[in-house]
Amino acid sequence: MDTAERKRRAHDLDVTVWVGKSGVDAVVDELNDQLDDRDLVKVKFLRAARAGSSTAEKAADLADRVNADLVETRGHTAVLYR
Repeated sequence: MDTAERKRRAHDLDVTVWVGKSGVDAVVDELNDQLDDRDLVKVKFLRAARAGSSTAEKAADLADRVNADLVETRGHTAVLYR
């Protein structure tokens, strides 16, 4: 599956992981479990989680922690692929 196909499939996905004031550490295990079950997961970064950095930076950090690829970020939402 190429990047364009991943973006197309991600468009209709619902957000299943929300990153809040506890930061990315709090969602690593849940995200790992979801990526084991499906190949694409949509993550929403709430305002408290973004304090001091951009969504793209937070998403890249989260992708590194779960050994996933960052497909795209749009607004405060990111799509990860494994």
